[in-house]
Amino acid sequence: MDEQTVRKSFAMPATSPAFPMGPYRFVNREYMIITYRTDRAALEKVVPAPLQVADDIVKYEFIRMPDSTGFGDYTETGQVIPVTFNGVHGGYTHAMYLNDEAPIAGGRELWGFPKKLANPTLEVQVDTLVGTLDYGKVRVAVGTMGYKHRALPHDPTLASLLEPTFLLKIVPHVDGTPRICELVRYYLEDITLKGVWTGPGALGLYPHALAPVADLPVREVISATHILADLTLGLGEVVHDYLAE
Repeated sequence: MDEQTVRKSFAMPATSPAFPMGPYRFVNREYMIITYRTDRAALEKVVPAPLQVADDIVKYEFIRMPDSTGFGDYTETGQVIPVTFNGVHGGYTHAMYLNDEAPIAGGRELWGFPKKLANPTLEVQVDTLVGTLDYGKVRVAVGTMGYKHRALPHDPTLASLLEPTFLLKIVPHVDGTPRICELVRYYLEDITLKGVWTGPGALGLYPHALAPVADLPVREVISATHILADLTLGLGEVVHDYLAE
């Protein structure tokens, strides 16, 4: 392999990348989002400057992705924290756990998604939409909501999906020091919102050393939302370089 060929490689392994180049289209992407109130001090510890915590709120998301370009069929879960950046509202992705190696590699290498391997689920059990997260054999999170109790208007949900999301991308040098340390912003694109529903919701988070979702404890469940949509995951842009002189 000559140097010109090496320079054209976009991901590892160079001869068989773990994920294809995008764009990445998701069909029938299904969310259960349980919005809850937590401790403001806990949020301040994990949200990186120059982002600012918008409120004492966390959105815990369970996401089923049955048809994802290049990534296949998988499930994901994690926490998104409402923030502002230069006065613009968005979300900071704090933690993500999923069961598919391709989006773990692609998400970390391209955007800086904080993805770790685990076993989340999202399914309908009789009259209840149920999301779970197991890390190994240990149950870490359980979310439930009444299945499609009431339809919601599309416009507010579409507006929230169009807000920017921020990520902290860190790639180490060979000596273990940071080689890349950036704040990344991305947007969801070409969204077709197929349905939005709400119902009674509940969320339980349980302490775990390596999946510390309970470090942002549930103080009050505010709402539960069920979303079905087609969308494209846009590539990111660097909005702050922590290593720039």
